[in-house]
Amino acid sequence: MRTAVQAKRKPRLASVPLLRIFVPPEALAPAITGEENEAQSDVPPAAAVPVARAVDVSPFELPGSRLRVSAGSASRGWYAPTISGAPTTTRQAEILNTGIIGAPTSFRGVVNGRDNLSSTSISHDAPTAYNQQPRELTSPNVLILGTVGAGKSSFTKTVMVIRPLLLNKHRAVVFDKKDQGGVGEYTGVVQRMGGTHLLFNPDGSGTRLNLLDPEIVRGTGLRGQGALVNAVARIVRDDTPSSVWERKATRYALQLAFASFEDGRVPTPSDLLPFLGRVPADKELSKKAADRFHQAGLTIQYALDDLLEDFAGTFDGETSRDVDLSQKLTTFDVSQLPDDGPAVPTVMAIGNMWLMGRLRQERGFITNVVYEEGWHMIGGPSSRLVKSNQKLSRSLGISNVFVMHKGTDIPPDSPGYTVVQEAQTIYAYRQDRDEDARWVTQTFNFAPDTQEVLMNLRPGNCVFKFGSNPETHMQHIRSRWEAEVTDTDEAMEAGAATA
Repeated sequence: MRTAVQAKRKPRLASVPLLRIFVPPEALAPAITGEENEAQSDVPPAAAVPVARAVDVSPFELPGSRLRVSAGSASRGWYAPTISGAPTTTRQAEILNTGIIGAPTSFRGVVNGRDNLSSTSISHDAPTAYNQQPRELTSPNVLILGTVGAGKSSFTKTVMVIRPLLLNKHRAVVFDKKDQGGVGEYTGVVQRMGGTHLLFNPDGSGTRLNLLDPEIVRGTGLRGQGALVNAVARIVRDDTPSSVWERKATRYALQLAFASFEDGRVPTPSDLLPFLGRVPADKELSKKAADRFHQAGLTIQYALDDLLEDFAGTFDGETSRDVDLSQKLTTFDVSQLPDDGPAVPTVMAIGNMWLMGRLRQERGFITNVVYEEGWHMIGGPSSRLVKSNQKLSRSLGISNVFVMHKGTDIPPDSPGYTVVQEAQTIYAYRQDRDEDARWVTQTFNFAPDTQEVLMNLRPGNCVFKFGSNPETHMQHIRSRWEAEVTDTDEAMEAGAATA
């Protein structure tokens, strides 16, 4: 009669010394059955049948890899672990599944850095992801946030400017705000990579932008030109919006100015001033309405006149001839213009509208437009221009990159706040204040514990997210050459060297 539990039989090769190495380790391990003979009340002891019972077995008692401690065998390629394995559980061993910690991005785009969890490369480029089929993004706009010294500037230069320029049909336009030795911090990048450096000086000795440049009308028409003039007036008037009457008076003045210079030179802001305040004779306005129309035009005239008095050489006259897109890299250096006042946001607003017109004639390129101190564009009077031109920007291949310290600088009721929410590529560097870290976490739907992570990030590390994908803790990696070109601490290092 066969027993209920059969004894475990070892393979025949197990008895041959030289062939035992081909036997699986589990076949050589003794069987643990938990059998014991229990006396049964109605069965004689001699006839008792072994009964199997459950046994608690320590992980150390289970069969595992046989250890071969012979160094000679190991040197000949035989499996020869010398350290005993540690017991684990299925939950603990999940980290061994490479599918769970695989690379968070594909290989497409531009190398950004390294994933701190899997140590794999992170590659991403907003325009590339936008143009995929199916699309990985619905907006090519990029937002880079972080406190001073967190590493966002070097990241922006490397990933948003230098590396994309190596791609076919890619170029970059940068509004450079940070001063470095009397010029903008991107000057060194332009010198190394080749490009056009446009320097704006408060005394008017540098580059000049014409508020009425024909490229602006080609890009957005008379409506866009009027919106730009009103936006500049709003900047000068400390964010006071233009009324309906003022917008009408501006558009009428522009029509008269362009008609007066149809066959001659390009009109300038000084040419526009006399037409602001004129009342259309064909409208049959009442005396009260005509006077209101006149006053509205004079209000815009006085605002522009204040701007031209302070920055005549910067905005009064035809656009400088070196302002073009003939190079793959163009920088609008506004580092020498005063931080307070209308100059910087006005250059950004005019430059933005000029780009729209110029790119309409040069389609087929992907253009990264980088706004250092980007809150000037999405947190101030120019936000309406950016918002209204979003659809046009996408059709012209523009990826707007806004770089700023913190998102709480943007008023929630500003049109620029919508632009921020629509951005689907986020690089969040260290945030020093709790409310700033909370704003990033809530605005971009980060995991709740990311708020604490943002406040403890080391320089060069950020939280990266694109589309609906979960956020990733990323470390930006630069080559030695990139580190040299993108260095922004030359002044501090010089001071330390002479101390």
